[in-house]
Amino acid sequence: MEQKKDLEGILLIDKPTGMTSHDVVDQVRRKLRMKRIGHAGTLDPMATGLLIILVGKATKLSQYLTSLDKTYSGTIKLGETTNTQDADGEVTSTKPVPQLSEADARAVMETFVGDQYQTPPMFSAVKINGQRLYKMARKGQEVEREPRFIRVSRFDITRFESPEIDFSLDCSKGTYVRTLANDFGEKIGCGAHLTALRRDASDQFNTSKAVELDRFKEMEIPEIESILIPGHEAMPQNLL
Repeated sequence: MEQKKDLEGILLIDKPTGMTSHDVVDQVRRKLRMKRIGHAGTLDPMATGLLIILVGKATKLSQYLTSLDKTYSGTIKLGETTNTQDADGEVTSTKPVPQLSEADARAVMETFVGDQYQTPPMFSAVKINGQRLYKMARKGQEVEREPRFIRVSRFDITRFESPEIDFSLDCSKGTYVRTLANDFGEKIGCGAHLTALRRDASDQFNTSKAVELDRFKEMEIPEIESILIPGHEAMPQNLL
């Protein structure tokens, strides 16, 4: 049965690992047979969790929804640094992990809480002179990057089994969590990289209301329409 009207609203997808955010958007486009589909904030291919998909006229809300604060959970591995700052990259250095207590690690983690400037990693989609940084990085190039203002509201340890540390994090838009992991390892003195990352929430939206991508692809259009969040309900509370 053919769809008679374009859908409109916000769709919460639980992104699987190994896919880009653009891959997810493409699959939603094919399912809904619509071109006007976007998202409100990318996730790296390795990452899983909440991806806010904008359907139809809701794409106009992108600038508002992209600015939402985010909540993440993940795992940092000490002792290894990679060129991408996560497990998708190549190991560039290996160092012994020092004797470290959970209290020691927590004290270092707390130094990242607050307002600060963060330099985007070379393996990122940031554009400089019209070129994506990751394209330069793949050619072995490194260029100066402008630090960006970010805010880390909370950075907590949820499991400590050195060399692995599980964490939970609240931060502002534009925060590179893998860069936090890398910089955390530098402060410890042995290097580190991110081995797992999940976006648990963006402001009032969280993964408990998100649908897994495989499940979404099996849904009928009326069922999809029933889970779309109207644009006015998706606006950040401070703008209503």
